[in-house]
Amino acid sequence: MSPQHGHAPHDSTHHHGHEHGPASGAARWRHRLAHVLTPHSHEIADKTDRALEASARGLRALWISLAVLGLTAAAQAVVVVLSGSVALLGDTVHNAADALTALPLGIAFVLGRRAANRRFTYGYGRAEDIAGLVIVLTIAASAAFAAWTAADRLLNPRDITYLPAVAAAAVIGFLGNEWVARYRIRVGRDIGSAALVADGLHARTDGFTSLAVLIGAGGAAVGWRLADPIVGLAITAAILLVLRDACREVFRRVMDAVDPAVVDSAEHALGHVPGVLAVSELRMRWIGHRLRAEVAIVVDGALSVRAAHEVAVAAEHALLHAVPKLTGALVHADPAPVPGVPDPHAALAHHAA
Repeated sequence: MSPQHGHAPHDSTHHHGHEHGPASGAARWRHRLAHVLTPHSHEIADKTDRALEASARGLRALWISLAVLGLTAAAQAVVVVLSGSVALLGDTVHNAADALTALPLGIAFVLGRRAANRRFTYGYGRAEDIAGLVIVLTIAASAAFAAWTAADRLLNPRDITYLPAVAAAAVIGFLGNEWVARYRIRVGRDIGSAALVADGLHARTDGFTSLAVLIGAGGAAVGWRLADPIVGLAITAAILLVLRDACREVFRRVMDAVDPAVVDSAEHALGHVPGVLAVSELRMRWIGHRLRAEVAIVVDGALSVRAAHEVAVAAEHALLHAVPKLTGALVHADPAPVPGVPDPHAALAHHAA
């Protein structure tokens, strides 16, 4: 049997109305009967609300960080006009352009809210992964831009005027980008969005670029004209390190990688469900910032269909409690093998091969 139950992830406060503490036998039977009779409906609204809340948090993080980066770039632009600093001009344009990376990710979050349909049966959550790839490419372009600027400065050194103002603008750029980086990374990890984490890492690279302007201004102040390009090359190396982390984050998500500790928690929870003799298969994947599971459990072959269904419901319930951000689980109950009786799955595997 392969029932899929529409339950929301449960939290420690248990707002879904089930009695999980000490309860009477009648209450426990009512709880089981509710699952048997309406396994697909009573928590669908909670699951949808929780997923929409995560998307709303992601969108809020994007728009707030977009505003902060926009103000940062505007403040830097004023200093560019006063000082004529080419390095600061490049940093300002870079910050303004990178702030706009919030747009593809924002579109992805909006798309992710759309309901699944007959063509996109899992919904549109994968749009976040596509946005993550765009962000990784943007970080790579940032590294190339920083390297090109540094090389140009080595070949064509330039003097910088209004050094205190340039230094102040560089500090503003660094602080603004670092704040945005911390905010995006924190929210991205809270809601399980690898793309938002990658965008936070991208903001951190912009902060490094601003530091390059600051250190270059300090070198210019003491008469070292090559300080700016040399520091720029060092910052390029730092950006490449951030790019490596972002690539790893997004690549794992695209390849359906899940933290092994999450799988361990799921197996542990399933192993404590009465009636579950073994877990023969457990697969988990991220779809955007939502986690889904497909599980095959082994139950006593003498159980009735209804009893096996109850075990599957209990298994799903345990998963939703034990695994954060899990929004759905497909639980398949297999009878325990009987000596001398052919396993139908073996025949299926033979045909699939």
